[in-house]
Order: sequence, then C-alpha cells, then structure tokens
Amino acid sequence: MSEYLKHIFLYNTDNPFIFTKIGFWIFFAVVLAFYSILYKNRSVRNAYLFFASLFFYYKTSGLFLFILIFSTLTDFVIGKQIYKSQKPINKKLFLALSISINLFILTYFKYTNFFIDNINIIFNTDFKAINIFADLTNIITGTHFNINKILLPVGISFYTFQTISYSIDVYRNKIKPVNNILDFGFYVSFFPQLVAGPIVRASEFIPQLYQKYNLTKQEFGHALFLILNGLIKKIIIGDFIAVNFIDRVFSNPLSYSGFENIMSLYGYSLQVYADFSGYTDIAIGIALIMGFKLPLNFNSPYKAVNVGDFWKRWHISLSSWLKDYLYIPMGGNRKGSVFTYISLIFLFLFILILIGNLIITLIIIAVIISIVILAFIFPRFKKFVNTNINLMATMLLGGLWHGASWQFLTWGGLNGLGLVIYKLWKKISPWNKKNNKFIRFWSIFLTFNFITFTRIWFRGKTPEISKNMLTQIFNYNNYSNIGAIITNYWFVFLLIIAGFVIHWLPSNFKEYYRGWFIKSPMYIKLFITAEVIMLIYQFQTGDLYPFIYFQF
Repeated sequence: MSEYLKHIFLYNTDNPFIFTKIGFWIFFAVVLAFYSILYKNRSVRNAYLFFASLFFYYKTSGLFLFILIFSTLTDFVIGKQIYKSQKPINKKLFLALSISINLFILTYFKYTNFFIDNINIIFNTDFKAINIFADLTNIITGTHFNINKILLPVGISFYTFQTISYSIDVYRNKIKPVNNILDFGFYVSFFPQLVAGPIVRASEFIPQLYQKYNLTKQEFGHALFLILNGLIKKIIIGDFIAVNFIDRVFSNPLSYSGFENIMSLYGYSLQVYADFSGYTDIAIGIALIMGFKLPLNFNSPYKAVNVGDFWKRWHISLSSWLKDYLYIPMGGNRKGSVFTYISLIFLFLFILILIGNLIITLIIIAVIISIVILAFIFPRFKKFVNTNINLMATMLLGGLWHGASWQFLTWGGLNGLGLVIYKLWKKISPWNKKNNKFIRFWSIFLTFNFITFTRIWFRGKTPEISKNMLTQIFNYNNYSNIGAIITNYWFVFLLIIAGFVIHWLPSNFKEYYRGWFIKSPMYIKLFITAEVIMLIYQFQTGDLYPFIYFQF
C-alpha cells in the first residue's frame, strides 16, 4: 500500500504527468470532482486550483517546484512595489529588478552549461558547472542531489515570460497588481498551460480570476472537440510518424537517401505542428471545462502567404510576446534604440563564445565595422539598417530562447532574414495587392517550403547533422529506389499526406464539422470519444514520448 501511495504522490522521473498518459487524466478527473463542489466560491476555487497546479508541476518536474514558487513570490511582491512607487525612477528600478531576477534564473538553468563548456574550449580551462540550487537543498535537507549537473526545469521559459509580462503590464498601468498571493500563484501556475504554453498575458487572464464560473453546452462540446483533436494530432499523427520514420533519418541522415531526408523534413514540419498545436488544443480544452479561456496559439500556420504571416499564425502567444515586450520597446521598424544595442552586444558576445575561433571572430568584427562605415556614408543604407535591425535582433533572440546553440541561432537568423527579404519584396512586388488564386497558392507554397527548410537547423541536434542532411538532399544522384522507399513507408507517408490535407482544408469546412460535433447530442459525443480513445490506444507507442516544446 505504501508503495502505491508513493507512486501516486511522489515524483517519478520515469512517469511524469503529461496529457498522453492515463495518470494525468485520472488526476484531472479527481481535480474536476472537487472543483464541482468548490467552483462557486471564487477565492476558494482559485486557491484550490493553485495547489492542484503545484502538485501537477511537482509530479512533472520534482523539486523544481521551488523555483516556480520563488518566481511567484518575488514577482508578486515586486509587482506591488512597482504599483505603489510614486517616482518614475523607483518604478523603473523595481521593474528592472523583476526582469533581472527572472532572466537570471532562466539564464542560469538554460545557458550555464553552454557557457562553461565553451569557455573551457576557448581558454583550455577545466571549470565545472555547479548546481547551486541542488547544493543548497543538500545543505538544508540533507539530500544527496548531484551538484555537478544543471537540468532544465520543465516550462521555465513559459512561466518566466508570463511573470515578466505581469511586471511590465503593472508598470505600464495596464493592470493593477493582484492582492492575493494565491490568486497570483494560480495565474502563474495554471496547470493546463504551465509547461508548454500558450504564454498567457496577465491582462488577459487575471480578470477571469474574479468572474463567475460559466460553461455552456456549446463550450463543453468545443472543449471536448479540442481535447480529442489535440490527442489525435499528438499521438496518431505526430508520435507515429516521428517514431517510425523522422527520428531515424535525423539521427543519421547519411544512412538514408535524399528522398528519405527530404520526406523526413516535410514530415517534421507536420510533426512539430501536430505535437505543439495538439498540446495547445488540449490545454485550451481543459481550461475551458474549468471556465477559463486561454488565447489562440495556432491559426493554420501552413496557410501563411509570407514569412510575416506565418509568425502571426505560429506560436502566436510567443510571437506577440516578442513583438510587444521586445521588438516594440527596441523601437520597432523606426530605428535602433539603446535597448537594441544592448541586445546586440549580448548577441555578439554570445556568438563569440559559440565560435571559439580568433580568426572568424576578427572577420565578424570586420564585417560589423564595414556595416557601420557604409551606414555612415550612405543614408539610404543607414535607414535600411535602422528599420530592420530590431527585426533581426528579435528573431535571433527568439532563436536563443529555444536553446543555446548555433542550430537555434541559425534558425532564428534565417527567419529574420526571410522577414527582411519579404519586406523588401513587398515594396516592389507587382502581385502583392492582387487577389489571385494562383498567386496565393504560389505564395503559400514558397512560404511553407522556406519554413520547412529552416527546420533543418531547428530539428538537427548538431551542425554536422544539418550539414549531412543538406548533403543528402542536394545530391541529385541520391534519389534512387524512390518506389521501394514509398512501399516500405507507405503508411507513414499516407499519414503525412493526410495530415497536410486536413491542415489545408478550407476554414469554413473545418468550422462545419467542428460545429456539427459541438451541436451533436451527448450520446454521439460519447460514442465518438470512445472511438477516438480506441484508435489512440492502437497508435500509442510503448515509450514515453514527451511534447517537443517541453525541452524549451
């Protein structure tokens, strides 16, 4: 019995809480059972969901729970001080304190190992990364955690951005600070979106804390549709094509033909969408059942007609966060600001550490000096740099948000370059304002292929893997036996095609079948739910396959 209770209540690295495991749905059923008793009392409801969310995060990430609690407490206190301060300078100082604490925690866990490893390579030193949090825990509690390894807490990038947005919104007088620490803790840690978003703005979510619970039959039907749709995306499409094809090719591209490499790249574009938007669908559905509305995070991104349109449709909560809290404060498309150049200095230092080569470093410095001189001599070039520098800096920082590596930096840079080129093309394009189906098709085709191409660096774990994949794809003598390959992977390819066909279906048709499900009688909903569960059971892989964005 004691072992059974430990299994239920203690963190287990081999069995974390995720939406694709039966343990999570048992947890959600229990939470919902007590919630049905407490929901009428808003303060009790919020406190209950806060503690339920803390338990969820503990079961997902173990003692990293205390990092979440620390972030919650500090931003709650600092938010009040920002609001109370009468002098603008004091408001700015408290805001800077909040941002500094949050970024220090995020940087420490996400980038310390990277910095130490590269410093050792550059200077031939032997520094060791010390996990100060594990060391402190060992001293206080007498535990024996490994202090020589710094692990990344699940969801830290998401809830850190949420708490930063709270402090900034209080500073901008968009919201008043939350008076109850339990209410604020609930906002920070709400379990459906805690570990992989969507990133929820305080100004959007906090007002909901004080609203009465309301769930119509239509909203319940919509929530159930989203949950089932998300599970289908994740397990039936995303996981299946990853396990049976994509992961194999990306692990060793040289062992596979050019056709297999290019199909794995298209497959990954579908997988990462199915995986991440599937998580978001489930999160929005679960939150809706409990009476809370989370923001839309995906809007058929592969229907985008240009790179700018794509980033308005993909991971919308992050894209809009970067725009409102990074790009616009830098100066937007007007000109660079002090904030811009501080960010660029950070990026430059980061790149120098990545390079670890004096000659290449000197070449980069020479290029930067050349750009400055050209901008000084030619006013039009200076205007071009000023109007695009913030865009490139934002996309490069967005790449680094995903991880400290050349891969993510290259991916972010390519997307930034794509945005800049589109801005230039838009000024001279004779077809930009024409509403022509062929032009629209061609625009979608080019955008989709460009975004898919950049994923070589997003998915490839090392530059060598990306290089090998490019070698195979552009080796035109490496496309033999296509018929045999299609025969071997016919079901995987069929799923990939089906996934894209569904994605590119007209929006009104999707609204039709979603509306039909929402309006259908309850016995129809239950029948479809049972059928989907049976289908998912058939497709589910034996190994734990976490959501892709858990690693960020």
